[in-house]
Amino acid sequence: MTARLQTVATPDGPFTLIADADGAVLASGWTPDASLVLARIHPRLRPAELREEPTAAGDAVAAYYEGDLAAIRAVAVRQQGTVLQQAGWAALRDIAPGEPLTYTGFAAALGSPRAVRAAASICARNAPALFVPCHRVLRGDGSLGGFAWGVDVKRSLLARERAGAAAGAPAADVEALPVP
Repeated sequence: MTARLQTVATPDGPFTLIADADGAVLASGWTPDASLVLARIHPRLRPAELREEPTAAGDAVAAYYEGDLAAIRAVAVRQQGTVLQQAGWAALRDIAPGEPLTYTGFAAALGSPRAVRAAASICARNAPALFVPCHRVLRGDGSLGGFAWGVDVKRSLLARERAGAAAGAPAADVEALPVP
């Protein structure tokens, strides 16, 4: 399979995405190195070739950074995983910008409030970062926790989403969150 590769300049650094022929994002992240993004794709979905070209997903990333936080939600994604992982990735897409959850809250949203490690694993194995917004999940104490593309990027995304959330919508105080 040949997939499309695009790198978009963002305030958080170069954002590289790989999308299949249908435009579904297979993996993405804040790096100019396509091999780092490619490595996050499950072997069953990993393309044999990459072709650099513009994508609708790249346009959605630009729109997100211009303030349209909903733009990324409209982009299709494709990941290979267990039934629980698939359910988790779908649930992550339902977390509203500016309203992050804790890992415990995310586990509860999946119907298993005690499955915090499973919830964290679902986030860690998420390949299409930003489009499946695992950055919206925080530690139980409200601190940022980890993020595959760096805690500084996670903090920036949460601050951007908090600032852009609808007036009166609850949001985390990301500026006050400690770095782990």
